[in-house]
Amino acid sequence: MPRVVRSLAATGIAGILLAGSAVAPAAAAAPAAQPPTYDRTSAAEARRVDRVPTPKLDWYACYDYAECATVRLPLDYDQPKGATTEVALLRVKARDQQHKVGSLFLNPGGPGGSGTDIALAAPYFLGDDLLDRFDVVGVDPRGVAASDNIKCFPSVKDQTRAYAGLNVAFPWTKAEEKAYVASSKAVGKACSTTGKPLTGAASTAEVARDMDVLRRAVGDKKLSYLGFSYGTALGQYYANMFPDRFRALVVDGVLNPNAWVGQGKARDQLQETRLRSADGAYKALHEILVRCGQVGPEKCELAAKGNPVAAYETVAKRLRKKPVVIDDPDYGSYTVSYADFVGATLGALYDPYGWSSVVEITVQLLAATDPAAGKAATATARKALAARAAQARQQRGYDFPYNNGLETFLTVDCTDAYHPKSADAWPALSAKEDQRAPYFGRAWAWGTSPCARNTWTVRDEDAYTGPFNRTTAAPVLVVGNYWDPATNYQGAVGSAQLLPNSRLLSSDSWGHTAYGTSACVTGKVDAYLLTGKPPAKGTRCVGDSQPFQDDPSAERADAPKSELARAGEPGRGEPKRLPPVATPRPAVGTLTVR
Repeated sequence: MPRVVRSLAATGIAGILLAGSAVAPAAAAAPAAQPPTYDRTSAAEARRVDRVPTPKLDWYACYDYAECATVRLPLDYDQPKGATTEVALLRVKARDQQHKVGSLFLNPGGPGGSGTDIALAAPYFLGDDLLDRFDVVGVDPRGVAASDNIKCFPSVKDQTRAYAGLNVAFPWTKAEEKAYVASSKAVGKACSTTGKPLTGAASTAEVARDMDVLRRAVGDKKLSYLGFSYGTALGQYYANMFPDRFRALVVDGVLNPNAWVGQGKARDQLQETRLRSADGAYKALHEILVRCGQVGPEKCELAAKGNPVAAYETVAKRLRKKPVVIDDPDYGSYTVSYADFVGATLGALYDPYGWSSVVEITVQLLAATDPAAGKAATATARKALAARAAQARQQRGYDFPYNNGLETFLTVDCTDAYHPKSADAWPALSAKEDQRAPYFGRAWAWGTSPCARNTWTVRDEDAYTGPFNRTTAAPVLVVGNYWDPATNYQGAVGSAQLLPNSRLLSSDSWGHTAYGTSACVTGKVDAYLLTGKPPAKGTRCVGDSQPFQDDPSAERADAPKSELARAGEPGRGEPKRLPPVATPRPAVGTLTVR
């Protein structure tokens, strides 16, 4: 990779000697300006994207306050005149067009999250100064949402039958493991055959190339970008593939790209062994339970049951031994398993106020599984659990139309990263994850079982696997949250160490990602995006919400587009919500509260 660096040898010894022999200078000569020392986009990568003509975006009004467009981009950038795939965009124009900085591209994560969704929601969560000065642009990555869709099965019926074993938060019993492995193989094989050609052309690298072409299409010389969760992988791919083509790039809730891909001997490991998402989840849960004990029963009901850490484990032990069956005349019949309990906990930890749900669920299940509990307490707990389970079941309706959410996630992950050879290895490997990170090791490990190399055989020959340590022309702002249950804080630390021209912004925040959870973080990110100047080294923020210190009242801006359109664009100064960050590998148990 060529660098913009001038060799000292180019000056020549004669030149140095000549300068030293100058007679009686009137004043010391000013030192020569040093050329910038940063990496440039490689010739191969530049050739791929630059020979694609700049698309003409035919914007049209949509969703009340936005504009939409679609564009066809090369399916394979090595064949720019070959097959294409349609990609959808949405933008919310800057309030102050006269003083506009440019466009701000957003990605909500996933993989598989909708960029057009998060762009439409931007006025509800982005800072007003950003909304004044940027056109906010969201792109549905190839294969996702309003773009041409990945589809691994010919019908919903075939998909439903293949997915049958996956309909648990994670498998716990031997029978569940067997069914999960069988379904994983069925999905991997389908996406490697029926899903082609798009499943072989939708890696993160392809989306980064799309984004560079679309940067030109919106008229920006340099990219401005804010990515959450998996969107941090996309941001880091772009920074390393196009290190001289962005003016400001923020990654919040960070995946270490080397851990994501799997380098060297780590290629045969589970991705979770490398990413350690479960470690972050366990750290957050344990801290909540410890603080519960510290504040006592007045502020944390679970503390009235004894040691909250022990109380949580008591519920887990009971459910591992036997699920609880709840029959309610109002809500119906539900079975709550150990995996449901852990899945519900993990879902709650995504929210800055999720500690409240963790306490409620644990208290309710403690009573519902205790044969010695009084009838009144048991009945109340079962009613509350039935209501929660009924709500979760309603949110999960996905029979029609075809839902490709899992397939888009897997297409990116299985194609980007290296995984163990056979899905049959997952039971033993995931059990080891639980030993390292109790409760959540299995929950995170099982999400990639369809990626086993002998069933997921479709590849993207142009996927990018590194290096991820390029010296970028502009600084990258890396945001890490101490208590993130999905993207371990150490991922942010590692990514910041990889990128020479980066700045780590740490926050003692709760939930998944930090923007919007801390006025400090939000202000620092906004200022950097506007000016290109990162915060001072070592900056540490504190989350606005801390467990048991205030009432839970957070709300995410994750309403459907139709609902946001009906509500209309909020005005300057209106209260902000949390960004609608896509949940990576969501648990799907009956108690999942997300």
